[in-house]
Amino acid sequence: MRGCGRHLLVALGLVMSVGAGVAQAEDPLVIGPDVYSLKFENERVRILEISFQPGQSIAMHSHPDHAIYVLAPGTLQLTHPDGSTMDFVGEEGQVVWIPAESHSAVNTGATEMRAVVIELK
Repeated sequence: MRGCGRHLLVALGLVMSVGAGVAQAEDPLVIGPDVYSLKFENERVRILEISFQPGQSIAMHSHPDHAIYVLAPGTLQLTHPDGSTMDFVGEEGQVVWIPAESHSAVNTGATEMRAVVIELK
């Protein structure tokens, strides 16, 4: 029984470390440091700024529940894990609530799009 317990702990540790690597790989700050920058973080919220140049893209990444405040208007095409796409047309001053999701994105517009992303923890 003692040996089984040790194997279980090793297995759990392995699963947790693999899971942590996956979560980190989906972090937009890791996936797209040229698009996302960290402005503030504490135990309840993380605030990021995004800056997408025309044609610039970011690979698949994840956000918890979050709000977006658009600083400079633009158009992003978002692609979800199932392959579905949607265009996000942001207008200056617009605030949008988005439930937790994963997506990749590309700026399909002709202008730089800038926004503040407020992620809830």
